Amino acid sequence: MTPILTQSPAQPPHTTHDVTNQPPPLSPYDASEDTALLEGLRREGAGWAEPDIRGLGVRAGGVEAQEWAELANRHEPVLRTHDRYGRRVDEVDFHPSWHELMRVAVAEGLAGTPWAEDRPGAHVARTAGGLVWGHTDAGHGCPTSMTYAAVPALRREPELAKVYEPLLSGREYDPGLRVPAGKRGLLAGMGMTEKQGGSDVRTNTTAATPTAEPGVYTLRGHKWFTSAPMCDLFLVLAQAPAGLSCFLVPRVLPDGTRNTFRIQRLKDKLGNRSNASSEPEFDGTVAWLVGPEGQGVKTIIEMVNCTRLDCVMMSATLMRRTLVEAGHHVRHRSAFGARLLDQPLMRNVLADLALESEAATTLTLRLAGAADRAVRGDAGEQAFRRIATAVGKYWVTKRGPAFTAEALECLGGNGYVEDSGMPRHYREAPLLSIWEGSGNVNALDVLRALSREPGTADALFGELALAQGADARLDAAVARLRSRLGTTTPSGARRLVEQMALTLQASLLVRHAPPAVADAFCATRLGGDWGYAFGTLPEGADITGILGRSLPGGG
Repeated sequence: MTPILTQSPAQPPHTTHDVTNQPPPLSPYDASEDTALLEGLRREGAGWAEPDIRGLGVRAGGVEAQEWAELANRHEPVLRTHDRYGRRVDEVDFHPSWHELMRVAVAEGLAGTPWAEDRPGAHVARTAGGLVWGHTDAGHGCPTSMTYAAVPALRREPELAKVYEPLLSGREYDPGLRVPAGKRGLLAGMGMTEKQGGSDVRTNTTAATPTAEPGVYTLRGHKWFTSAPMCDLFLVLAQAPAGLSCFLVPRVLPDGTRNTFRIQRLKDKLGNRSNASSEPEFDGTVAWLVGPEGQGVKTIIEMVNCTRLDCVMMSATLMRRTLVEAGHHVRHRSAFGARLLDQPLMRNVLADLALESEAATTLTLRLAGAADRAVRGDAGEQAFRRIATAVGKYWVTKRGPAFTAEALECLGGNGYVEDSGMPRHYREAPLLSIWEGSGNVNALDVLRALSREPGTADALFGELALAQGADARLDAAVARLRSRLGTTTPSGARRLVEQMALTLQASLLVRHAPPAVADAFCATRLGGDWGYAFGTLPEGADITGILGRSLPGGG
């Protein structure tokens, strides 16, 4: 006979889905809580901007801004070539979160604003702002960077600059394709590379034909990698009768008609997916000459110098952002009977990453200071900027992918899933070494500067001399570097530039960082007391001192 169940058996507590030993969300946090950044801001002449940088840092690490970043990358831009009636429109639609990110960036002066400000340190303040606001999304840093960089190139044609510079340097984000002069603010892009040449822009085939109106041409050709196609204006390289020249191409002409700017497709990129990168076709496209015919590279090179600095800044930002994420995780996660932050080997990894991050941030702000003073007529700083920006672009962007991979690994499997955000940062890192000239292009550019502009070497060694006698390993590295200058061939350019970068970073840390940081950096990066991966600092390194300075909340 089947027994009758009159009472349910006691059920054990339902605990299989309880979440333990997982860190809380990182946000909200303060992206400006970075001692090296704030010290560099003050040292390079922009201490007056600290309240704004701190406010922007709180906003960057806030829940709302972090959600904007996530949404802008989840909902990628969509190209619309035609409207419903079959007319070409060549527009790119962005998620509203993209526009929120852009609105803040422009309002905070991260586009062309420094060119409209006379006070010293304006360019440093912008770079520091990028170092903190970049904790959100890297993609929208592309149009703000190009807008910033377009202004000095456009000044080669004063009449054009008079019309457009006030709108490029303003603080209002005004999206949508309309007559540029009638908008509240403008964004600028650039179109240099073509499919047959890439960085070798002198092989460009886009043709520029003069019209009857002086300074006005029509373009015909196809550009290979033109980011942010919804910008209002573009600086474009094309072959004029006298050779490769620079032109201003507006998306909308002064009479309100659309200029021919046919977007063939958007690039399906590894990273930087919130930002649209395109292949535009020109066919009777109206353009205005900027600078003399035949001097296109010379005209646009100032734009490239500015965007190369931003590549260094964005790489340093990714390093800091992923270090903060890794530090937060290990502070709240336990394994093998102790917090990860208290495990000796994890502390070594984090301290090694912290050294790399501080060196990148310090160099970035020094380059920004040089740019700021060069704009104001300092010839020595102009020479230093010329060589050091190419050196920094080569090295810091090269370190980014390895750094972000190691920071991701600190989270273990949690870091490998998209929800953590770390894969997005990891995919972003290689772009910055490729954009504005790959590693080879920048390394060879350093050799070119040394051979054609002798003052650049003097400027570099003058900077290194400021730390002379403070560390024997640094002095030895400077001596080795000097001995290599006259003997390096193109095949050895990377090795020379690497040595330049490490020596320059070490000299800055010896002068400006605490002994724990400077000593460990010199011992490893210059003295050879290091392995081949992060987390191989020597036994005597002051790891506690390094982490106490570098991690939010101390180490």
